[in-house]
Amino acid sequence: MADGLYDLVIERDVMVEMRDGVRLATDLYFPARDGQPVPGKFPAVFHRTPYDKSDVERNSNYGQFFAQRGYVAVYQDCRGTFQSEGDVNFLLPEAEDGYDTLQWIDQQPWSNGKVGSWGTSWSGWTQTAMAALGPTNLKAMVVNMSGADAHESSVRHGGALELRFLAWAFWHSAANTQRALKADPSVDTALNLGAPAFADWLARMPLRKGQTQLKLVPPYQQWALDLLTKADYDEYWQHPSYAPALFWDDFPDVPTLIIGGWYDSYTRSTCKNYEGLTARKQGPVRMLMGPWTHGTQTLEQSFAGDVEFGEDAALDDFRDLHLLYFDWALKGVDNGEANAPSVRIFAMGGGGGYRTSSGRLFHGGHWRDEAEWPLARTNYTKYYLHGDGTLSPQEPATEGGDTVYRFDPANPVPSIGGNVSSLSEIGPLPPGVGTSANAPWRARTEQLMEPGGFDQAEGPAFYGCAPPYLPLGSRPDVLVFTTEPLVEDVEVTGPIEVRLWVSSSAPDTDFTAKLIDWYPPSRWYPHGYALNLTDSIARLRYRNGREKGELLTPGEVAELTITLYPTSNVFAAGHQIRLDISSSNFPRFDVNPNTGDPIGQERRRQGTDNRIHHNAAQASHVVLPIIPT
Repeated sequence: MADGLYDLVIERDVMVEMRDGVRLATDLYFPARDGQPVPGKFPAVFHRTPYDKSDVERNSNYGQFFAQRGYVAVYQDCRGTFQSEGDVNFLLPEAEDGYDTLQWIDQQPWSNGKVGSWGTSWSGWTQTAMAALGPTNLKAMVVNMSGADAHESSVRHGGALELRFLAWAFWHSAANTQRALKADPSVDTALNLGAPAFADWLARMPLRKGQTQLKLVPPYQQWALDLLTKADYDEYWQHPSYAPALFWDDFPDVPTLIIGGWYDSYTRSTCKNYEGLTARKQGPVRMLMGPWTHGTQTLEQSFAGDVEFGEDAALDDFRDLHLLYFDWALKGVDNGEANAPSVRIFAMGGGGGYRTSSGRLFHGGHWRDEAEWPLARTNYTKYYLHGDGTLSPQEPATEGGDTVYRFDPANPVPSIGGNVSSLSEIGPLPPGVGTSANAPWRARTEQLMEPGGFDQAEGPAFYGCAPPYLPLGSRPDVLVFTTEPLVEDVEVTGPIEVRLWVSSSAPDTDFTAKLIDWYPPSRWYPHGYALNLTDSIARLRYRNGREKGELLTPGEVAELTITLYPTSNVFAAGHQIRLDISSSNFPRFDVNPNTGDPIGQERRRQGTDNRIHHNAAQASHVVLPIIPT
């Protein structure tokens, strides 16, 4: 009985029938002795994945780990993936499929009626989706880096589309070995040998029906086109699988641990889920926010992109954290979890800015326990944009101040780090390997856009950059606003909004905002270091609400709010707080063609003159959540 109380017995590919007759492949990991499952009833831990349940276990061993410690671990391939039946339909089936499987677990002789769920990303959505239907045997959740409202952020975002999900359709369809999807062997060959890379399709946006390799896998093509074209907030986006936030009232009132990272693609959703559930549930509901990028293993890393935070930033063992939580929530073990803080956050910054032996900027930071989120002591402070490029709490005094720049959608601002995930493409099969079944997808995917913190200067490692690799702030279509060097440390922790008064020569365009910690020049970084903290985008046609786009009369001034992802950062004395304003952030977001044509169906692009107003009557500003020292 290595490393646990029990041995292990696995029952593979149990086909669990859903309400519509589709069967989902499910692996069961039982506590065992002498080669036989231990008799009796146990709590279950439940994980649903589109990433091949067998591969997930090979890479994490959660199933074995939990079974040896007195749980039945239940792994399931999501609908349309790997060994399960049915068609892939981007998250949509997860609510009903998860709920139906929970009902099935409840009927098994080994179940004691208590189920805890766990998982990251899509496997986080699977948890909140089924919770939205109110299952009675779901008794605890550990939701790592997942969504709350797909249309608000994480899929569409301020009216724009996060292109990572189009990338997902391309690489996942190539990796998915479901027999029905690839009944014709030539389909797998066509997707994995010589198919155009997703990077190539980024240069030919928007996607056209029947013109990409997705035509060979119609379920993927359909939902990719839906995400691309369904920009208005309507019934499509209000299903519990897409918008668990609409169904918080229906969630079971159970212990829930919500986990996220400041450089994750779901940072805003993580905080939103915490706020929404704590307002409605006794739970207890807790939130853990570290300086991490998206993933599971990333929580055990002390860096994000090019930035190091110190060894304390990394969790010792994420799997052990799950065990501690489930032992308390499902077994009633008195292990200290009952007294854990409501919120635990990592405040980034204060590390000194030297270059580490691994070549990263040492930004540093520290953990802190809090009683709520956002923090009750927050002093929301307006920092105004001024025509001379300064950013300060002083309101603009002059009339008629504005700054105009030319935005060319054929030359978008390249994304350099930030809150992104799965913006990847899959490489060819290894030499001598004929099918994707014999080449695990993890070894073949490469990120087109690296997440995390980076100096905001172009470089060969970033998509869309070209020599001579100059700072982003030197581009004519990037407006830079900075404070004077700070005389003392300033902590910014919480949600952030940028409120702009804008006009454009086009009927529709985008505006982007990025908050930056500007390091002064040093012996390690002679030109300084512009560290991105958080960014966002807003599409002008949705300035009055996301329900339906409204084109703007060219030249008309409009008020526009850009909601940045929350963050926590200490701007050290001598640093400057910087806000960059532009109109593109590619390939993190799709690029607005500026024509006002139906989104995702345009066939033309045009340049536009975009104007930021910063005068007494139209005082564009950012609202920073300042934490008193």
